[in-house]
Amino acid sequence: MSENKAPHVAKFVYDFTEGNKDLKDLLGGKGANLAEMTNLGLPVPPGFTITTEACKGYLENGEEPAALRDEVSAHLDALEARMGKKLGQADDPLLVSVRSGAKFSMPGMMDTVLNIGLSDKSVQGLAKQAGDERFAWDSYRRLIQMFGKTVLGVEGDLFEEALEKAKDAKKVKVDTDLEAADLKKLVTAFKKIVKKEAGRDFPQDPREQMDLAIKAVFESWNGDRAKLYRRQERIPHDLGTAVNICSMVFGNLGPDSGTGVAFTRDPASGHQGVYGDYLQNAQGEDVVAGIRNTVPLAELERIDKKSYDQLMQIMETLENHYKDLCDIEFTIERGQLWMLQTRVGKRTAGAAFRIATQLVDQGLIDETEALQRVTGAQLAQLMFPRFDEKTKVEQVGRGIAASPGAAVGKAVFDSYTAVKWSRSGEKVILVRRETNPDDLDGMIAAEGILTSRGGKTSHAAVVARGMGKTCVCGAEELEVDTKRRRMTVPGGHVVEEGDVISIDGSTGKVYLGEVPVVPSPVVEYFEGRMHPGADDADELVEAVHRMMAFADRKRRLRVRANADNAEDALRARRFGAQGIGLCRTEHMFLGERREMVEKLILADTGEEREAALTELLPLQKKDFVELFEAMDGLPVTIRLLDPPLHEFLPDITELSVRVALAESRQEPHENDLRLLQAVHRLHEQNPMLGLRGVRLGLVIPGLFAMQVRAIAEAAAERKNAKGDPRAEIMIPLVGTVQELEIVREEADKVIAEVQAATGTELKLAIGTMIELPRAALTAGQIAEAAEFFSFGTNDLTQTVWGFSRDDVEASFFTAYLEKGIFGVSPFETIDKDGVGSLVKLAAEAGRRTRPDLKLGVCGEHGGDPESVHFFHEVGLDYVSCSPFRIPVARLEAGRAATQSTGSDHR
Repeated sequence: MSENKAPHVAKFVYDFTEGNKDLKDLLGGKGANLAEMTNLGLPVPPGFTITTEACKGYLENGEEPAALRDEVSAHLDALEARMGKKLGQADDPLLVSVRSGAKFSMPGMMDTVLNIGLSDKSVQGLAKQAGDERFAWDSYRRLIQMFGKTVLGVEGDLFEEALEKAKDAKKVKVDTDLEAADLKKLVTAFKKIVKKEAGRDFPQDPREQMDLAIKAVFESWNGDRAKLYRRQERIPHDLGTAVNICSMVFGNLGPDSGTGVAFTRDPASGHQGVYGDYLQNAQGEDVVAGIRNTVPLAELERIDKKSYDQLMQIMETLENHYKDLCDIEFTIERGQLWMLQTRVGKRTAGAAFRIATQLVDQGLIDETEALQRVTGAQLAQLMFPRFDEKTKVEQVGRGIAASPGAAVGKAVFDSYTAVKWSRSGEKVILVRRETNPDDLDGMIAAEGILTSRGGKTSHAAVVARGMGKTCVCGAEELEVDTKRRRMTVPGGHVVEEGDVISIDGSTGKVYLGEVPVVPSPVVEYFEGRMHPGADDADELVEAVHRMMAFADRKRRLRVRANADNAEDALRARRFGAQGIGLCRTEHMFLGERREMVEKLILADTGEEREAALTELLPLQKKDFVELFEAMDGLPVTIRLLDPPLHEFLPDITELSVRVALAESRQEPHENDLRLLQAVHRLHEQNPMLGLRGVRLGLVIPGLFAMQVRAIAEAAAERKNAKGDPRAEIMIPLVGTVQELEIVREEADKVIAEVQAATGTELKLAIGTMIELPRAALTAGQIAEAAEFFSFGTNDLTQTVWGFSRDDVEASFFTAYLEKGIFGVSPFETIDKDGVGSLVKLAAEAGRRTRPDLKLGVCGEHGGDPESVHFFHEVGLDYVSCSPFRIPVARLEAGRAATQSTGSDHR
């Protein structure tokens, strides 16, 4: 289903009765879904949404659009008339929440303020109206705390410290044990904090509270943590956030009230059942903050069966309506259930595959839609190793399995340390009592997250699942002391910062030390060691198998492997490769053969050079015979020698020392001296732009001819053994058609000689890599001499950007990502505007010259999910990637072929 386009009328505010779930661009995810639930007749507190367009206008101009205040006033008047009370009136105040709501879920990254409308006067009226003085003062202290931190920029820890002092003075552990008089004193303390830190009094005018909160939500779109989260999740920066003004309902009115978060299926496993958290006598932020430990949602049946039964019915309605796992926030106010939010829920990788197949079996979605519910990134997560529980390890705790994976690292107790140590190459586990949005940097840097508080709906759990990060929450038996930077485990053992721990996000178990890992069952399935439908196959393998079958039926792009030997080729074939898209022959010249290459480089005469090539020929031929046997019946694209020759020689410093020592000892060193002279002769300031690729074949007589002969003889031998070799010869680093024509003429002559000598007809395609901007710009000419193009996007990215990959990723890419110059590294996901434009131009020009030109890609982008979609769009025939990325590329190729604009399950 495609999303409705936003109306062209300049309208900045929509009542919940006016929108629907397809207006996410305009109303944000929260506002659109509140409107949808209102349309379904579910119990949603009345309210209205300020659009993302208003936010963008505010951020662009530094002030709200001229019409916005009047529109807000009109909708507020209508809300007051409907509720029969005025915002913040003294006797019976209307209170509202002001909540952010972007198109894509960004849990905890932007701002929310509850209880807007409370003041020194209206708090008395609320107490009288509710018949509960404690509730009123609790609500007021919450407003000052949230408003002070969110709107006025007061350090949140100051409020927390004042709250802890109040509990200590009362000798209680939880805030619900504070009485009205205690909370009244706390309000006074909070107001003093605001006055001192913000330089102004807490505003008593309810409309001023609301207007300032709206602006704060707008501004939170560009807050550091929101920008970091968007970069991490690849959410565009120009969307803006909507703002939802919703009449307050209260979960902190006593034991018959409460708040909770529910899922229609388990977001960790995908299993159907009753999943979520509930907290009596609490407001919504208490659940996700993890400050008080919740009870399982199933407990609500005992606490309030009427509300529980109604909630179960609503959850079924929402899942059938959205046809997906739904994440729900609700509040119960004195036995009355209210729905505060629903959205398509974030889920773990395993849950995504299980849920997609379950929904197909239930008839709610078809195969095409199912492919949009899973991603290659999720499949890659499922291929990570797991802990080997058969090993003797010391389990020291167990929490809630919030986000799966096996994470090992040094315990760190704050975000700053996690980032610092990670940048130094250390693997770390971030350990906290509970996380909050300020911990996002550390969560990204860490291998995994461990908290002693919170449940599956806590901030740590929700954010970790969204990032695919291992997480264990609510490990209550672990005593986390962040100030002393230590954790005490049952039995009294102390884990100091820097000690290694292991956490299992699939079981919730926490271990001391490093736990060994074993292969994922998904990898065992791809390797052919686990078969779907077998007694020992788990349901996850079955779900992955079915989704891969869907993808393979739908995809147009073929998927090949980058493989340089028979072992890798066989593994790639098991993983579903449909050929080899890149065999790098330079890898065949390493090890014991390096000496033979040294002979070639040191050759002073044609005879010496010919002898070196003759020595290399049978070894090259043997390599190719093994490859053709492993990939029998499938294409094998072999790239002729590409890197600079100096890479096959010893290090210049090491060699210089060796020669100097030999001379000082008067030992024989003629060969080392010749090598040193050769190293100096071949030294280049920028070897990646020097004598390499096709240039080697043109200046070193016989080098490419030897390789072509080895390929041809291997193909003939395999064919005579009743095999089906399908060799393709690829010339690297071509910049002009003349280079390719010269090499091709020599190759055709060699192939003809082998055919005559063996009596075997050979069909060897000859093509080239497009990895230089000039090659892309003159692709129409180059296609006259090439039967195929393979885009070498690694080098093409380097030459388009002027980047040396080996240097820049470590030197300034981090800064570029942090400043938003890159959303993602151009070496990870193809730069569509620059490099991608050249790929598209070259593909079109090449096919105008040669309509049957085969087009592929063999750079690392061939296994990147987002890049695969681009290659599908520009009409390439195949992508090629490392063997372990083949399943990811297959899945994404299927998704690309069935992509629908209405599906987005971030």
